[in-house]
Amino acid sequence: MPGPPRRETPGLFVKLVRDRLGMLTEAARRYGDEVRISVGPQTLYYFNHPDHAKHVLADNAENYNKGIGLVQARRALGEGLLTSDGELWRAQRKVIQPVFQHRRIAGYAGVVAEEAERLVARLRERAGGEPVDVLGEMTGLTLGVLGRTLLDADLTAFASIGHSFEAVQDQAMFEMVTLSKVPLWLPLPKQLRFRRARRDLQRVVDALVAERAERAGRAGENGENGGAGEDAVSRLIAANRGAADMGGRLRDELVTLLLAGHETTASTLSWTFHLLDRHPEVFERLHAEAVEVLGDRSPAFEDLRRLRYTTMVVSEAMRLYPPVWILTRQARADDEVAGYRVPAGADVLICPYTLHRHPAFWDRPERFDPERFAPDRSSGRPRYAYIPFGAGPRVCVGSNLGMMEAVFVTAVVARELRLTGVPGRRVVPEPMLSLRVRGGLPMTVHRLG
Repeated sequence: MPGPPRRETPGLFVKLVRDRLGMLTEAARRYGDEVRISVGPQTLYYFNHPDHAKHVLADNAENYNKGIGLVQARRALGEGLLTSDGELWRAQRKVIQPVFQHRRIAGYAGVVAEEAERLVARLRERAGGEPVDVLGEMTGLTLGVLGRTLLDADLTAFASIGHSFEAVQDQAMFEMVTLSKVPLWLPLPKQLRFRRARRDLQRVVDALVAERAERAGRAGENGENGGAGEDAVSRLIAANRGAADMGGRLRDELVTLLLAGHETTASTLSWTFHLLDRHPEVFERLHAEAVEVLGDRSPAFEDLRRLRYTTMVVSEAMRLYPPVWILTRQARADDEVAGYRVPAGADVLICPYTLHRHPAFWDRPERFDPERFAPDRSSGRPRYAYIPFGAGPRVCVGSNLGMMEAVFVTAVVARELRLTGVPGRRVVPEPMLSLRVRGGLPMTVHRLG
């Protein structure tokens, strides 16, 4: 199997720490769709073709457990839906799946629309003021949607939650890069910050559980049904009641749901507005569609299929900047992919970021072009050439809700705010974005993540 020679191992380790995407992009360019990468004691089997993704993630998914990165991230995230495997994962998925049923997602549309309009109102208030942290605003929006839909709770009461998630994510990445070889008890600044974050998130989980127990108690006193509700917190409490480590299980599962339920959509929205800043002609067409489809009313679930161009814009943003950029697996038994032997225990990588830029399946892949998702240009493209939410049995359970949220928020913002560039102030990775309220004052927005 082709790949970098052993003498390049020191340089590869530096790239693994500093520029993982650059390392994988270069490997695919130099060696093709099947690459064997040796980094110290680790050997990575990197596959970068839709057929490979289909085999590993779907056709032979039973042979692959969660892999490098997510295994190590368990020290940070625990055994939640994101990191668990086997029977535990299947049980967790069964508990959570009903929260994302089609009828429930349709019922969430009004909440998403309200949160989008609240976002616009907040941005209007900032017009002409200091730059706005767009990623922060999008994080606040997605946490608001998550709390009101899946958790039936007000997350705005927990002001520190965003910073705590950032610390947990940093620790999870640190665990991946160091292969969990650094003891958690070492008083490194990053690890001290992580410990504080874990305590804060435990406080949030305890408060959510206590509130739900109090609510059930009040219902019982009033002669009402005090049983489990349909939201995620109620379902998780009912599923874990009586478990030996109920508190730990609830913490792991709720922290994972809180993290995965808001971070990916916030990232997608932030990158979407970054791209719109650089392509004003796309924004103008987006604005026109939002005005035509929505008029002056709030979006409803039925509008989702009518906001075709908006959906294409969001899809293209996720192609260039997929919410999950790497999918890692570990082979349970020997396998063969593209004619190459994958031994039991091998770490396998599928990278949506590079797969979405494969020149065999995407014309001018670095170019932002929403039209590539038009029906006439999508026909014939391999299904697994585009996997922003993963694929197979472990495809993101909240993908439909995330997509509706991204489309509605993009449409509402495009309808109410006008984009204008800020000459000379586009600095990557924090490009400046100027939004002009319709008929109002300009405002600058930055830090798009």
